[in-house]
Amino acid sequence: MNEARIGVGAGATALGYTGYLKSLAYARQRPQGRPAADKDPTAPQVPIVAHPDVRRMLLAQKSYVEGALALVLYCGRLLDEEKTAPEAADRERARLLLDVLTPIAKSWPSHWCLAANDLAIQVHGGYGYTRDYDVEQHWRDNRLNPIHEGTHGIQALDLLGRKVTMRGGDGLALLVETVRATVTRAWKAEGEAAELAGPLGAALDRITLVTRRLWSTGDPAAALANATVYLEAVGHVVIAWMWLEQMLVVEAAGGPGDGPDADLHAGKRQAARYFFRYELPRTGPQFDLLDSLDRTTLEMRDDWF
Repeated sequence: MNEARIGVGAGATALGYTGYLKSLAYARQRPQGRPAADKDPTAPQVPIVAHPDVRRMLLAQKSYVEGALALVLYCGRLLDEEKTAPEAADRERARLLLDVLTPIAKSWPSHWCLAANDLAIQVHGGYGYTRDYDVEQHWRDNRLNPIHEGTHGIQALDLLGRKVTMRGGDGLALLVETVRATVTRAWKAEGEAAELAGPLGAALDRITLVTRRLWSTGDPAAALANATVYLEAVGHVVIAWMWLEQMLVVEAAGGPGDGPDADLHAGKRQAARYFFRYELPRTGPQFDLLDSLDRTTLEMRDDWF
């Protein structure tokens, strides 16, 4: 089942990435409008990739699909280590970490790479809603992935109801320990990676505190009422971890420079910045809601609908 669910996440990532690449190509080719500072109506139009809001949509897609890809590949590595690591302790560590990450690896790409497909349609404008371009087909194909092999809500219940509590919380403790090791490496590396380490470390602390808070009442129904919010918040923290790992690799390769990988590295840096500035902050209100033990959905009655 782990492999099947990770396969769903991989398929969602592939569809999201394909839509991103097609919308990027379209944005580079489609001329429309002029820069905001250029008031000359006779000036030639610019490709829409020059417009800041189009860049925002492309950058969001890049941060989603490349973050999801990193997570899927990491889980694939854990699948291999679970079966082939020489030491029994390493095989067990891989299995436990994979158990915790599987609901995230299935659901986060299924949710956010679908959002990337939605943005790919938006970049195309009206053409995105026609069959002249493939992006609408990619969205429709990807819409299945939050449903099969366990819906988004089922993965949320699995994560909060089973995976973070199994073996007395050992799985969650291992995940926190593993992410914390990356945060520590980033602090030591200094540079921009160290700047990103602070927000990720703070979000990691909140996972531990909120999880403890949710299960402190002894009421499983109350704890699980907002499990989907929990899944989405923890998922964002995990993807931020994936981006910090990528930032460390880029920084280890040296400065921007003019080498063959200069654009690749610059793009990775910018996508990491986007995720930490635009996406990771979403988790703050989500953790606040979880910490409040809100009962709005739990107390809703059938006849009130």
